[in-house]
Amino acid sequence: MKISYVIPCYRSEHTLEKVVEEINSVMAGMPEHTWEIVLVNDCSPDNTMEVIQRLCEKYPFIRGIDFSRNFGQHAALMAGLRHSQGDVVVCLDDDGQTPANEAGKLIEKIEEGYDAVYAEYEHKMHSAFRNLGSRANELMLRALLGKPKELYISSYFAVRRFVVEDMIRYENSYPYVIGLVLRATGKIANVKVNHREREVGSSGYTFKKLLALWINGFTAFSVMPLRIATCIGAGCAGIGFIYGIYTIIKRIVLPDIPAGYSALMSAIVFFGGMVMVLLGILGEYIGRVYISLNSAPQYVIRDRINLKTEQNNSSGETAHTGYRQTEKEQAQRKETGKE
Repeated sequence: MKISYVIPCYRSEHTLEKVVEEINSVMAGMPEHTWEIVLVNDCSPDNTMEVIQRLCEKYPFIRGIDFSRNFGQHAALMAGLRHSQGDVVVCLDDDGQTPANEAGKLIEKIEEGYDAVYAEYEHKMHSAFRNLGSRANELMLRALLGKPKELYISSYFAVRRFVVEDMIRYENSYPYVIGLVLRATGKIANVKVNHREREVGSSGYTFKKLLALWINGFTAFSVMPLRIATCIGAGCAGIGFIYGIYTIIKRIVLPDIPAGYSALMSAIVFFGGMVMVLLGILGEYIGRVYISLNSAPQYVIRDRINLKTEQNNSSGETAHTGYRQTEKEQAQRKETGKE
């Protein structure tokens, strides 16, 4: 069986080589499997791409992908999945916090018959802010995407090839990998692994990026926010109607009481704010539809290393769906046509 490792890379010039060597060491102890590693540089501002080039030159089974700009972790995962060829695909981080030497646990669980396996950490070594973000993401997944309560979701996971094939069919501009896995199968398990402390640098997830991830998660695969908005709108309308009746009765019973300016302004501010929030949710959906209709790509690839054009198209992706071809690839296609 062939195992593919997909690693999104951002600011990992000091950690990536160690992660790759750890994977090689693990797989050397599993002679029944072959493996490949797909490294996706998400337009990292440091020397990460130079490290990827060096690794690709050293190991022919390592593939390199270079984005033209920063598209985010989930877009990088989608690019890696499209260029992977393994029967099982393992996705992990580039910072060494997800222990590559425990990948065998995920693979063994897959071999037991599960379609997807997520690593579960007993003690997470993230910052308090990152843990808070993970907790909020957990609640969002349970409420909007139907994630089972007992299932732990992390960035370290393994999936079967048929799950990958279903995931890469998603061609819209805002991929959300967790939602794609939950959409493809319900046969998902957890395995416990250690979570390491970060050796170099800090997490690339700022509050802005985490907020964008949450919004992407609940608008990409669920209309629940629109239903919640409908319920809130109906509730506010009901409150307003009841308050109107109360005001009329109060005016009839107690005609000498002056009209309440403060109460009126509070009601206007409250209902006006609710209307703006609900319009914002609706606008978010409409904006995403508009961007998707304009064929905005999930990512744009500047260059590939150790990947042939035939391999790139093995999953059926085309220039207008998952990515846009580079000028180098277009020239190669023209030359192939002439021959």
